[in-house]
Amino acid sequence: MARSALLNVMVQAAFKAGRSLSRDFGEVQNLQVSMKGPGDFVAQAARKAEKILREDLMKARPTYAFLGEEAGEIEGTDGSHRWIVEPLDGATNFLHGVAQFAIAVALERQGEIVASLVFNPALDELFTAERGGGAFLNDRRLRVAARRTLSDCVIATGIPYLGRSNHGTYLVELRHVMGEVAGLRSFGAPALDLAQVAAGRFDGFWERGLDPWQIAAGMLLVREAGGWVSDIDGGNKLIESRSIIAGNEYIRKALQDVVHRPIPGK
Repeated sequence: MARSALLNVMVQAAFKAGRSLSRDFGEVQNLQVSMKGPGDFVAQAARKAEKILREDLMKARPTYAFLGEEAGEIEGTDGSHRWIVEPLDGATNFLHGVAQFAIAVALERQGEIVASLVFNPALDELFTAERGGGAFLNDRRLRVAARRTLSDCVIATGIPYLGRSNHGTYLVELRHVMGEVAGLRSFGAPALDLAQVAAGRFDGFWERGLDPWQIAAGMLLVREAGGWVSDIDGGNKLIESRSIIAGNEYIRKALQDVVHRPIPGK
């Protein structure tokens, strides 16, 4: 597959940060006997990965703005471009030695995501997309799954963790969805979950309470794989609402309808 110069910059930065995470992931398992060590170590691993990404991306395009989980917002002089970076999607998995984590990088141009990648260094899987150019896993073209009936589908979701305020809402949504689908999965890495939807491994995905760096890369992957992405209410305010529903044209709509189903007797 042919990649643009900008996507190549993103890929090389992700590979470099991925090597750093892979080394640290190997060390995490040695720290599991300690109650204090792993958490601090993983936070340092994420900061180190983001520093690598930020330096490489901003070296290639020094005028672009930068938004990262660790560094926050860094304004650029360009005014129309911004890097959006998640250095360690699935940090809790990483902490527990589970190889379900990834780096996610997106390039925003005038408010639209135009290039993105999600890279799982543990499995050496690189998902990439450019607007109008399709989505790929390594060099293989991706298409979302073609199923049209929820009862045939495996749907991914994100479970609110300690400190999140939407546990009650999620439990109602879960109650509705679990009665309609063939299976539910929660892997704790939303950018990677969206990449799996693009690859047709999951038929759909929904979650609330997400940050921009958890949404930006995956939403383009799904769209370029022929899928549909919206906020939880079916609109296009994913970043503002911090929510997402993804799938093919039929499953995204069906999933939205089920998530919004009223509680019986209320």
